[in-house]
Amino acid sequence: MSHNQSDLAQSNNDDDSIDLIDIFAVLFKNKWLIIITTLLAMIGVLLYAIISLSLPPETSYLPNKYTPKAHMLINDSSSSGGSLSSMLASSGLGSLAGMAGISVPGGSTYSGLALFMAKSDSFLDTIIEKFNLIEYYKIEKHPKAASRKALKENLSVSFDDKSGVFSLSFTDKDPVFAQSVVNFAVDFMENKFSEMGLDKNLKQKENLEINIKNTYNEIIKLENESQKLSQAAELGAYTANGSSLVLESTRLKREISAQETIYAQLKTQYELVKVAMASESPVFQVLEYAEVPDQKSGPSRGMMCIVVTFAGFFLSLFLAFLRNAIQNMQKNPETMNRLKGKN
Repeated sequence: MSHNQSDLAQSNNDDDSIDLIDIFAVLFKNKWLIIITTLLAMIGVLLYAIISLSLPPETSYLPNKYTPKAHMLINDSSSSGGSLSSMLASSGLGSLAGMAGISVPGGSTYSGLALFMAKSDSFLDTIIEKFNLIEYYKIEKHPKAASRKALKENLSVSFDDKSGVFSLSFTDKDPVFAQSVVNFAVDFMENKFSEMGLDKNLKQKENLEINIKNTYNEIIKLENESQKLSQAAELGAYTANGSSLVLESTRLKREISAQETIYAQLKTQYELVKVAMASESPVFQVLEYAEVPDQKSGPSRGMMCIVVTFAGFFLSLFLAFLRNAIQNMQKNPETMNRLKGKN
């Protein structure tokens, strides 16, 4: 029994050896087919890459692409379900955010809002209109839908949960144009966050600055009027309605005193808000605007050459075995008769 098993194992080993020899024989027989096909694939892809690189970016079929990137810090720790939900509702984005998959009630985050805004039609349309992308991409049919699709393909946004950094990038053959698109998009988003009043301290600071300026201007105006009255009093003049200059001067002094009190209170509030802002991170803060890249982000012509060369090599192997199979079929009369439909 053991002798029979040994003979069977020996027979299998002989069959494996024969199969390997047959395979190498086929490869050796078709060696020139394999070599020429592989070389043609390698030379062809090299010429393709070199010509695409030598042509100007405007006419090249495979131009270099550049991807400038900007980074923003989004403070999710200051967002609460109630406050953010109310802000979204007041800005009219609540229903749209829900449709986009952002859960407004309860667990909303500013980073989620930023990701939604970067994919919203209003955001895309603003960029398209600003840079005339319909003409830039030479879109003729369905300009609105096609331009949005083209912009989405080249515009990329991401958020890192660990660092809280929101990144925005744009890919184009013109590095200066790509940088302009990214920085415009960053400014647009920053203004949107500011308009929605998500950063209450920043909004309060801006309002206080306006009120302080107005109050200061009012004090200057009253002081000028008081000075004119003092000059008129020296000449013994009277006001137009017959009241004495002394009474008018007293009234102006009271108004000046009241405005100075208001000014002092506003300045105190302003300093308190500055202290609060120094101790808290803003909701949306630009960390780094996009720079004009001096290195391409793609395409990788070297990798393309390697892939096409290997593809040509494997294609040559397939052609070699296909050629061998056809030759074997031609040598077999029975197989040829079956192919010709003869029984």
